[in-house]
Amino acid sequence: MKTVDIIAAVLLVVGGLNWGLVGLFGLDMVAALFGEMSFASRAVYVLVGLAGLYQAIGLKGIQERWGVTAHART
Repeated sequence: MKTVDIIAAVLLVVGGLNWGLVGLFGLDMVAALFGEMSFASRAVYVLVGLAGLYQAIGLKGIQERWGVTAHART
């Protein structure tokens, strides 16, 4: 499962960087590379969305697999 965690993290970085470029410069790098709303660009968008969903739903399990725990500050 750690491999899936890494793939999901990489996809989220790609998505985050792409949204940063869209916000700062109006440049959609995924569309520029694969064509606007082409099958490939839509697949990238779907994979990024699924990665976000995976991370959000499985956060506790991911933390346990990687030995990371959230500590409350006192």
